[in-house]
Amino acid sequence: MGKLAVQKYFSFMMLIISFVLMIFTFVGLYGGTVPPAGNTARAMLVYALPLLIAGNVIFLVYWLIRLRFHWALMPFITLLCCIPYIGTLFQFGAIDENADVKPGIKIATYNVARFSGETTGFIALDILSEMKRQKVDVVCFQEYNDYSGDKKNSESYKDYFPYSAFGNNDMVIYSRYPIVNMKNIDFDQTNNSAMWVEINFNDKFYRIYNAHMETTGINSALHQAAKMAKNGVEVQGSGLVNAIYGGYTIGMIARSGQANMLAMDMMESKAPIIVCGDFNDVPYSYVYNTMLGDKIDGFKECGSGFMYTYRGNKKVRIDYIFHDKELKGLSYYKKELSYSDHYPVFMRIATTE
Repeated sequence: MGKLAVQKYFSFMMLIISFVLMIFTFVGLYGGTVPPAGNTARAMLVYALPLLIAGNVIFLVYWLIRLRFHWALMPFITLLCCIPYIGTLFQFGAIDENADVKPGIKIATYNVARFSGETTGFIALDILSEMKRQKVDVVCFQEYNDYSGDKKNSESYKDYFPYSAFGNNDMVIYSRYPIVNMKNIDFDQTNNSAMWVEINFNDKFYRIYNAHMETTGINSALHQAAKMAKNGVEVQGSGLVNAIYGGYTIGMIARSGQANMLAMDMMESKAPIIVCGDFNDVPYSYVYNTMLGDKIDGFKECGSGFMYTYRGNKKVRIDYIFHDKELKGLSYYKKELSYSDHYPVFMRIATTE
């Protein structure tokens, strides 16, 4: 009798955990529909979605093994509702190998980490060579530095990209087609910014946004903690957690305001829009949803495999290319270059006649 009671208690606890996991997953799926300010706990669950989905898979298998098919419905239905989110990270199928020979325009976005602060110009030139190999027509750089020692990178790029526009901070857009208009967009109280250009491609105008959103704040907290520990200063675990959480929530709120600003600017465009950049945020977050609006996520449209764009230990997708519905994506992929802590993202878009 005691053993049976323990088994019933264990099954009841597993049922409660499964139910709570389902609730948290649904809250995470919709956590990006509200501004993070005043909803930080709800917004933070978006970042936990991969773990929550993994937990639901485990419970689905558990209930199926236990032959509790009615309880297995909870994680099963939850996972079905997660399919659109999973599609922002993984796509079946293969990249169209013939996309580059089809009529269209090739876009790239790349956070180059100031070309790693190099002084020789080698990395900048190697990145240029990669852009040529990928047949890129327009490239949006974030954390760009025009100087490598005493050399100007823009001088090296102008033969292949004869047109360029520089942002106010660390932004630049290089183009093989004429730039007919541009605008810099500064974000208040931050070094991050955005910009857009309008290009003339075969007598058709397109507006291309390049955005570099506020960072998470986690790395700075970890670097500060490491520096303190190196100097013999005791780092309290709770203090570090508070610093990380505080940095993340501040960054989250700052990015939401920046995304709102850009979304308002996009509403004024009469030309088809292509949005590129390092958003420093994950799919389904408020920033992702706001920047996406009624546009199309290029990876969901024509990507393949597991998509992540940050080279660090966190395999997360924070660099994106979106486009208006009147345009059609042909291919979307990243290249695993080692010049930055980000990977470059490439997309070929079929242009309208």
